[in-house]
Amino acid sequence: MADDVHGPVHEPVHGPVHVPEPEAVHVPGIVKPLPAAWFVPHDTNAEMRWDALRDADGGAAIGLHVPVERFFVRNHTRTPLIDPGTWRLRLFGTGLRGAPSADRPVEFSLDDLKALPRTRIDALIECAGNGRSYYASRQHQRVPGTPWALGGIGSASWYGVRLADVLREAGLGPAAVDLLPAGLDPHYVVGGTDYGPVRRPLPVAKALDDVLLAYGMNGEPLTPDHGAPARLVVPGWVGIASIKWLGSIEVADRPLSSPWNTDFYRMFGPGHPPGGGAPLTAQVPKCAFELAEGAVLAAGRTHRLHGRAWSGEAAVHRVEVSDDGGRTWRSAELHDEPRAHEWTRWSIDWRPGRPGRYELCARATDRRGGTQPRSAEFNREGYLFGAVVAHPVTVAAPPAPAGDRA
Repeated sequence: MADDVHGPVHEPVHGPVHVPEPEAVHVPGIVKPLPAAWFVPHDTNAEMRWDALRDADGGAAIGLHVPVERFFVRNHTRTPLIDPGTWRLRLFGTGLRGAPSADRPVEFSLDDLKALPRTRIDALIECAGNGRSYYASRQHQRVPGTPWALGGIGSASWYGVRLADVLREAGLGPAAVDLLPAGLDPHYVVGGTDYGPVRRPLPVAKALDDVLLAYGMNGEPLTPDHGAPARLVVPGWVGIASIKWLGSIEVADRPLSSPWNTDFYRMFGPGHPPGGGAPLTAQVPKCAFELAEGAVLAAGRTHRLHGRAWSGEAAVHRVEVSDDGGRTWRSAELHDEPRAHEWTRWSIDWRPGRPGRYELCARATDRRGGTQPRSAEFNREGYLFGAVVAHPVTVAAPPAPAGDRA
């Protein structure tokens, strides 16, 4: 598992550029190439590099949505390769009329799904542990798990069919309470315990609200690493809810459970209930710079700083930036109409007057009043890190004019 999440990049004083990068890293269990200029590998996962959002296609910044080839990858085990022609989605359980069993389920092929009304949504997918590494590096608190910086996130335009439509086609009954979507990925085995394939309960109320059963991403069919043939997209909720490689959905007239809402993806530790807090749902406000940590910028020149802000609860309301480690703040300019479940691009001009080391900070506030604190509340698994993160840069004296050189 990699320890270096965003190593310093030493850049010339005329502006941020990248040093030459090594060839793509091979990560067992991930299908697509992982160029080191775009990703930081973590065991079976691949984190998006934020500074790479500014250098796409020879200098043009990436737009609102992250291209599929640059989208982060979160796998509990490995990416399965599933034949879309033989794939079937199986629905069963006491929450469906007639209570079909797992042995005699209601089935949908990919063509069956495509025959239903097609819907498109723009939404973020973000790992619940995004930002986990900062518990250790910023707050000196050790936590296990993938050491994400802030790159365990991506935004895409997803298309498919509303999960509500599929449930109604399958015969959703009035007594239905919970769903248990399950993936077709290999069983998750850790510490000698076989937890089975990834699966996590989803309340019927959320399923009927805004959940998409997606079979496409950014205008193309889903690729294996991102859930092909079909996956869930659960807007605003932690990424574990958006089950990839969807194979079955149990629909029940009673609450359901799995290790992914009992053993995992709950808050444990000091300040939390002895048996853990409630299963995680919405994400918290966060903000990130599209700039490498350790970037070198020129003193006495104006630099346009860019970044993105988001929140699982509501649309972004305000972004503020500090160049003194959070003692004073200035408002940044927002470049998108803020919307719930999507990030908002922002920028601000910064003109450092003298050389030295600076700590840039950015913080987001959403329309419900949620804002980023100075420190994140500790939990044993390092979930939902939402504190302001100091982003170190070095300001260097500009080069002397050619006529003044000895």
